[in-house]
Amino acid sequence: MYRIIGGDGQEYGPVSAAQIKEWLAQGRVNNWTSVSIEGETNWRPLNLFPELAAPPVVTPPTVNVRVSLPGAEKKIAAGLCGILLGAWGIHKFILGYTAEGITMLTISLCAIPLGLLTCGLGFFAIWAIQIIGFVEGIIYLTKPDDVFLATYSAKKKGWF
Repeated sequence: MYRIIGGDGQEYGPVSAAQIKEWLAQGRVNNWTSVSIEGETNWRPLNLFPELAAPPVVTPPTVNVRVSLPGAEKKIAAGLCGILLGAWGIHKFILGYTAEGITMLTISLCAIPLGLLTCGLGFFAIWAIQIIGFVEGIIYLTKPDDVFLATYSAKKKGWF
């Protein structure tokens, strides 16, 4: 037989082990409730009595599994090409935006002879297109996979 100190600070008992287990199942006591064996003067937490304590709760280990969404593999390739080769529009071709890619490539190719004929002023067009590609590459790489796919695969957003 056992004695316990309840949540209200009162001493209860003598109570049987079966009664304590029932109270434990009901949430009326817990593993930190003070318990004493009948006739003893020392009080210990219920969890130090193996015959009374609740069985340990076993939680399965958590496994972090990253599932790649179909089409998300294009994000890194398009982002890096946008940053490194943005003026040529390669990142647009990777995402399937042929018209936008041809536009960027045409502006870049036309800017070369224009730059030579205007003593370098035409090269500003290449720099502008490169900045656009650079910004788009950063945007691609910083978007989460699901947002990237919703924006560039489902909605077919061609620019920025």
